[in-house]
This record gives sequence, structure tokens and C-alpha cells, in this order.
Amino acid sequence: MEIDTGNTAWLLLSSALVLLMTPGLALFYGGLNRNKGMLNMMMMSFSSIGLISILWALYGFTIAFGANDNTNVNYFLGSFTKYFGSGTSWGTEMWGTTGIPTYVFMAFQMMFAIITVALISGSLSDRLKFGGWLLFAFGWFTIVYVPVAHWVWGGGWIGGWLHALDFAGGTAVHINAGAAALGVIVVLGKRIGWPRDNMRPHNVPFVALGAGLLWFGWFGFNAGSELTVDGTTAFAFVNTQLATAAALLGWVIVEWLRDGKPTLVGASSGAVAGLVAITPACGFVAPLPAALIGIIAGAVCALAVGLKYKLGYDDSLDVVGVHFVGGWIGSLSIGFFATTQVNGAITDVLGADNGLFYGGGLSQLGRQFVGSAAVTVFSFGVAVILSLVLKAVGLFRVSEEAEIGGIDIADHGESAYDFTPAGGSGGGSAFAMAGLKTGVDADGKADVSQKVAG
Repeated sequence: MEIDTGNTAWLLLSSALVLLMTPGLALFYGGLNRNKGMLNMMMMSFSSIGLISILWALYGFTIAFGANDNTNVNYFLGSFTKYFGSGTSWGTEMWGTTGIPTYVFMAFQMMFAIITVALISGSLSDRLKFGGWLLFAFGWFTIVYVPVAHWVWGGGWIGGWLHALDFAGGTAVHINAGAAALGVIVVLGKRIGWPRDNMRPHNVPFVALGAGLLWFGWFGFNAGSELTVDGTTAFAFVNTQLATAAALLGWVIVEWLRDGKPTLVGASSGAVAGLVAITPACGFVAPLPAALIGIIAGAVCALAVGLKYKLGYDDSLDVVGVHFVGGWIGSLSIGFFATTQVNGAITDVLGADNGLFYGGGLSQLGRQFVGSAAVTVFSFGVAVILSLVLKAVGLFRVSEEAEIGGIDIADHGESAYDFTPAGGSGGGSAFAMAGLKTGVDADGKADVSQKVAG
């Protein structure tokens, strides 16, 4: 098969858009965090790009998407050899009938793996050792994300046998990451002083900027998941915009009625909740149902983030309240609103059914529930086990002194903001670093002409 330049160009662009989401997530999470842990928060996202890219190319892609060498069907794991490392046939092999080189599809799915791991970090701020984070990311990616990606998208049991639908990652990405986040924080425990101390976002403009970058990149995340450029791609693109806009309004309305004031943090969080909820359904539902899904997700997630105070788990940046809850809303919505009027592949190729409101009965809703529940239990359980192992070997939580003083300094030796007085004479000033000492001349002006004695 010859390369389809249009489809290939679209997926390359979509891959770049999805990669941009992880730096966007770093800004979003970093702004929501306290200033003394901002760089650690961002570092967890950027380290995911480094670590997961290599692991995906080495073995993640082949296990998730490689066909079984003997039967061509394996409901639990793909091939360990077909695309291991740098497969020799990648340069000429096309992915299915899309006309897209396998290399390009591999890169697109790599970006999904990166941000799924990075999403978990938002629940762990200020108290997880950076080394522990890297080990957890390695273990969870290998044991959970790669098999789940196969179950959902690689011909595994959720997509290939159960026929549950997930267009762009509601189950494989958001429910998966949200359940893992909950598992880790059960073992990790609360931040010192939570919920008594003030732990409000330290930089709201960063939150909004991060949300904007996520919104922008999410068009590649959702519309790119059709792989080819066709009518379903257009539906996925439009539905992403409508659901996100509606969720923003839904969150703000709830916040306004409950607290008396709408906030930019609320609007930004509502947009992310809408993006999460429409992700699994964007290529299966019509635009008006997409908007309905969005406004429901915005309102419900605005209420769900308060559950941590009632149930006592310290989900620092509301990964559970937004991604886990939003992912479930989006997955179940397929059981109500999926229609072949939007995507004929629902029945013809994917073996699923229309949603309840489009004459399909309850069968698809049941499939969505079973698939999402299975991923929830599996991801949560493995996350707890990995956390307990890291805790047992002393690679999990930072010391009390490091947490109070700031994990940025303790783990990375740097801080997001330099609070040294601009005109001060401290040893850390720019003049001192340049080998100059400061004084005051007769006119009251700084004198920097003298070298510090050797």
C-alpha cells in the first residue's frame, strides 16, 4: 500500500498537538500547586516525556499493538517481538488500511502513553520523592498502561471481545490514571497541614494558560484518534469544542450558585472536565448530546472535587474528581448517545450497539460499565501494590523537613521564584556571583567597582 500523504500529515500534526498537552499539563498542575512545589510538579510531567518515550519505543508499542505471532488474536497482551525496539519493517509497513506508516501511528500512541502517566502526578504533589515517582511511573506504565491500551485499542478483551467503546481514551487514559492516582494517595497519605492550612493555587494565570494549551492540544487527542481524515474526524473535532465550552459553563454555574463567585480556576477546571468527558465519546455521538455531556461533566465534577474533604483522601490537584469522575461520565454516555448516524463503524466494524436513546437498548451501557469497572479495579490495585513496595524500601515519601521546607529545594535544588531582595547584599546576589562586592558611594548609589578579595 502506498502512503496516504493527507492522513499521514494529519496524524503527524495530531501527534505534535498531543505532545504539547504534557507541557500544558505541567503549567496547569504547576499553577494549581503551592509555589514551593511547583518545579517538582512540572518535573514529573517533563520526566514522563523522557521516560515513557523510550519505554514505549522499546517494548510498550509492541505489547499494546503488536498482533500475536501465532493466532493473530490475543485478548490480554500483544506481541513481545513484532515491534520490539526498532522493527525493521516499520519504514515501509502501513498501519492497517489507513495509508499511514506504522512509525507515525507508533509516535501518536506514544504521546497518549506519556500524558496518561503524567496525569497521575497531580494527586501526589509536595510529598512524593522524585526517584519514587520515576520508579512508580516505570512500573505502572509496564504493568497497567500497556496491557490496558491493548485491551481497549489493540484487539484485547475490552474492545475486541466485550465490544466496549473508547474513541480516544476515556477508559484507557482518564479512568486508568484517575484510579491509579487514588491508589497511590491511599498509601501516600495527606500533606502535612491538609486540609487545615492554606493550599490554594499559587499562580492562577499559569492554570489558565495550561488549560488553554490542553484545550488546543486536545483537538489532536480526540480528532486525531480517527487516524484518517473523514466525517467522523469532523464530528470528533466539533464535539470536543462544544463539550468543553459547555463544561466550562457548567462548572462556573455550580461554583457561582454555591460560593457566590465564579473563578478562573473553576472555569479552567471545568474546561478540562469537559475535555475528559467527551474524550471516549467524541467520535460516536452527535454535537448536541456532546454539549449535554459537557455541561453534566462540568457540574458533576465541580461537586465531585469536594468529596476528598468528606472522605478524607488528599487528592492534591483533583485528579480523581476531574479525570476519574469525568472519564466515567464520558464512558457511560456512550451507552446513552452512541449512534451509527455519526459513526457507522460502531456496528459494522467494532461490533457494538447504538446507545439507549438511539434504539440500542441497555446492552452498550452494560458493556461500558464492565469495561470501565475492570480498568478501575486493575489500575487501583496495582497502584496500591507498587506504592506499598516503594514505601517498604524507603523510596516513597519525602521527610517531614523536606515537605515543610519545600520539595523543590529538597529534591531538585532549585525554586520557581527567587525572592532574594533585588538590592540586597547577600552572598547569592548577581553581583556576588560575578565576583563583585556592593557598597554605597557618597551619592547614595550602589558602587560595584571593587573586586571581592581573593
